[in-house]
Parts: sequence; structure tokens; C-alpha cells
Amino acid sequence: MYEKIATAGMERGEWLKLRKTGIGGSDAGAICGLDPYSSPMKVFRDKTTDGVEEKDSEAIRIGNDLEQYVAGRFMEASGLKVRRSNYMYRSKEHPYMIADIDRLVVGEDAGLECKTASAYNADKWADGKIPPHYAMQCYHYMAVTGKRAWYIAAVILGREFVYHKLAWDDALIQQLIEAEGGFWNNHVAANRIPDPDGSQICDSVLEQYFHTARKASAVELAGFDARLARREEILASIEELQSEQKQIEQEIKLFMKDSELASNGHYKVSWSNVDTIRLDTKRIRQEQPEIYQKYAKVTSSRRFQIKAA
Repeated sequence: MYEKIATAGMERGEWLKLRKTGIGGSDAGAICGLDPYSSPMKVFRDKTTDGVEEKDSEAIRIGNDLEQYVAGRFMEASGLKVRRSNYMYRSKEHPYMIADIDRLVVGEDAGLECKTASAYNADKWADGKIPPHYAMQCYHYMAVTGKRAWYIAAVILGREFVYHKLAWDDALIQQLIEAEGGFWNNHVAANRIPDPDGSQICDSVLEQYFHTARKASAVELAGFDARLARREEILASIEELQSEQKQIEQEIKLFMKDSELASNGHYKVSWSNVDTIRLDTKRIRQEQPEIYQKYAKVTSSRRFQIKAA
């Protein structure tokens, strides 16, 4: 069972704050480690900070603007009818789980998720595939609403329209509920940052949390000797592999000589001329210091380095 929170006429800021009170469908894939654009650490920051992050990009705008178009194409292709919900749903059994769904299917115990995808990602939808984090989003909605099926429809911009139906899966949905419950109770409610996962997204979140170092501050580096020794092993392996990579590339260059292109039935290689223009900032600073100062821009970040003691 669930409770419904009316969202019709709700101000954008209020709606964004409401989303911070639980785990939504777009968070599910990240918590499960399946979202290439997010991570548990990022979701944790989104849920535990006071500020409301207003996400805006061309891709997000296109997705919002085309949601109704995708719903219309789904009705045309499937013969089904859909309607807006205008509610946010919260599970009564698992109140940390919320759902802000795109459409409900009329006359069927099902919902619809609308997506817009770049043509560059067409392969991720080919042959009946669904990007895993989107599949988790649909199962999350089933878990919250109790509906036995969820459709996902996508317009691949300039290419095609696809839709698929996901059916209720007891084992998967139970695992998802447990994963989200563990995340909410052990991290959000406990205010404990999830472990890093090595992604660039985690780098970005850590930079947001700890953007500025306290000058001359220091801590004892305890408990990291084994991890740092493993890091040294990894760096040595990377160096060896990069050297082998360079050797292969050099062999091909020697084979190509002054040819720009080379190809066979499996690979295409280009070794093209590239002209690059760069400002000589050192010379500008010496000869035109006023101009250099006028256009110089200072950025602040933290540099991470490891050296043997």
C-alpha cells in the first residue's frame, strides 16, 4: 500500500524538497551501482544536504519537453491509453521509497516511463535491451505502487521509437527493497557517507564536500599501508600496459609512414594532421602584464599527490 501526495500546482522548489525525503526511481540504479551518471555517494549528498539542486541541461530539457510526445507514440504503437498521475507515491511499508511516475496505463495494472535517448546510445536499446538503471527505475515504481507491470518507452532521437514491458519479479523487487532500505538506514538516516567506488562522480562529490583544505592541517595516515602498496602495484601494471599500448601504436605508425588512413575488415586507423593555436601566456604575462591581469581567471581546487616517505 501507499499514500499519495498531490503534486498538481506544487511549486518546483517544494517538489524538489519533497524528492529529498526518500529514494526515487531515478536513484534506484545508482544505489545498485548500475547508473553510469550517478553513484551511491552522489545520491547520499542529494538527500542529506539542505540545498535544492536544480538540474538543467539541454538533454534534461529535451527529455521534459518530449515526455508527452513519447507517451503519445507509446499509445499509437501499443494501442493502450495512458494518463497523468499528478501524485507522488510513498510506500507505507517502506516509507523511504517514493515514486514520481510519468504515466499510468488505463485499464491495466501498469505504469509507463518515458525516455529520450541520443542516437549515440541507440546500441543500448538494440535487440530488446533496456539500460539497467532504467530497468531498476521501473522495478522501483512497481515496488512502491504494487502494480504488476511497467512499460518503458523511448524515442531514439532521429532513429526510432521502442517500447518494452517489464513484469513483476518477486526476487528482484525484494532485493531492490533491501538494497534501498540498507542505503537509507545505514547511510542517509545515519548520516554516513557511502564508500567510494572509484568513479569520476565520486571525485566530483568529494570535491564538493571538501573543496578547500585547511592550511597547514594534517592527520595521521593510519590503516592505509596495504591499500597504498596495492596502489603501487596497480601503477606499475598500468605503466607496463601503457608501454605495450604505445609499442603497438608505434608499429602501426611505422607501417603507415606518411599515409593518413589505414583500414581492414575490423579496424580503421587515422594518423591525421592537426593544427592547434595556443596563446603564449608566459610571453603575454611578461610583455603585456596589464592585459594578462585583466583576463586572468583564478580557479580553486585541491591537488592530490602520494609520495613515498
